[in-house]
Amino acid sequence: MQSCGNDYIYFDNTDGQITCPESLAINFVSRHYGIGGDGIVLIEKSEVADAKMRIFNQDGSEGLMAGNAIRCVAKYLHETGMVKGDTMKIETGSGVKDVTVFSFGGVVSSASVDLGVAELNGKKIPSVWEGEQIVDEPMEIDGEVYPVTLVNLGNPHCVIFSKKVDDVPVEKLGPKIENSKYFPNKTNVEFIRVVNEYTIKMRVWERGNGETWGCGTGAAAAAVACVLKGFCKKDTDITVKLRGGDLIVRYRSDGRVILTGNVQKIYEGKVAF
Repeated sequence: MQSCGNDYIYFDNTDGQITCPESLAINFVSRHYGIGGDGIVLIEKSEVADAKMRIFNQDGSEGLMAGNAIRCVAKYLHETGMVKGDTMKIETGSGVKDVTVFSFGGVVSSASVDLGVAELNGKKIPSVWEGEQIVDEPMEIDGEVYPVTLVNLGNPHCVIFSKKVDDVPVEKLGPKIENSKYFPNKTNVEFIRVVNEYTIKMRVWERGNGETWGCGTGAAAAAVACVLKGFCKKDTDITVKLRGGDLIVRYRSDGRVILTGNVQKIYEGKVAF
C-alpha cells in the first residue's frame, strides 16, 4: 500500500509468525532484488488498542511512527473487517493514535490520523539544544550554517527552509544531518519552501531510509515549523506538496496535529520466508 508514493510492504502478523522482521525488511524492500518498498509494516494484536503497528526501515532498524503507514494500516483493518466502523485506535512505538477512515462501498480512499501534540522542546526532540522551542537555530555542516527548526511528532524532524527545494543536494546533505552530532538518536530532515500561507513544497530525507517520495510525520512537522515562523496559521488546512503527491495538515490551537491524505492498495499476495 502507498500514500504519497510512500510505499510499504504490510504483513498481517496477528498470528505472531514473523519473529525476525529486521531481516525481512532488508531482504524484501530492495526494488531490484525484492518486492520493493520504503520499509515493512507488521500489523499485530494489541492489548491497549484495536491493533498494533510495527515499522521497519530499509536498513532493518525499527521506527517508532509513520504518518502515512498508520493510515494505510487503518485502511487494511477496515476493509478486512478486523475493525468495525470508521474510527479506530492503533498502537505504535510512540503511543496509541486515533485514526479515521473515509470509505465508499467498503473501500477506503483516504484517512486522517491525530498525531498528538507537537513536541518542541529541544532536549525532547532529542537534540543538543535546550529551550522550549528550537526555531532558526544555527547548525553547521561542512562549514555551511543552516538555520533549523525542530519538531517531534512521534519521531524527530529537522526542518530547513529553502528558496529552491528542487536544487537542494538531498542525497548528500540529508545523511550528514541525520547522523550529525546535533541529534543523539539521528533525525529525519525536511527541506521546504513556503509557497503561500496555505501551501508548502517539501522534500524529505528519512532516518534509516534516505530520500522518499513522501513522509507523513515530516509533512506535519513542516507545517508546524511554518506556523512557528509565522508563515502559516493554526486551525488552517495546510497543503504539503511532496514528490509523491499532496498531504493535508492542520495544526490546531490545542497543539494537536491532524494529518490527512489518500491511501491506496497496490496489490496483495503471499510470500515464503
